[in-house]
Amino acid sequence: MLATDGRGGAAPSSGADLKRGLEALKTFRRRVNTLLTEFEGSAGGSSEVGGCKLSRGSFSGGGSAFPAADGLYSQYDQVHERLTSLSKMLGDQIDAMGIAVHGADVGFDNLEEDLRQRFWAIQTRVDRDEAAAQREKDGMPDSPRSNGDAGSDSGWR
Repeated sequence: MLATDGRGGAAPSSGADLKRGLEALKTFRRRVNTLLTEFEGSAGGSSEVGGCKLSRGSFSGGGSAFPAADGLYSQYDQVHERLTSLSKMLGDQIDAMGIAVHGADVGFDNLEEDLRQRFWAIQTRVDRDEAAAQREKDGMPDSPRSNGDAGSDSGWR
């Protein structure tokens, strides 16, 4: 429940409340940074998932024609690519959350330029991936990004 000023409005925050909020943000940022570090170093990190890939020959031995093995490999390859992409996206979103928390701490106008650029680059990739996933879900082919649509990097600076 929010404190009121007796006239129906919110009571002004005290400096102590702001300090507690700032400390909570700093603690949250440390946790996000720890999670990101642990995630990237784990078996679920994008470099680990991307590096664990079977070859086509693993499904049927030699190069002989074996249509069922070809189909199985095709499905495996698709799932592997999706897992690698999801792993990278999760790491990106944790990184963006850490930047956002830092921005809330110091003020977004006071963020270092490289952090701002990294945040918006991540946001652009996430938006692009979401749009591609939605097109795939809707059964639409990937569209070329020549007309400045959601796939463009412009407009986020």
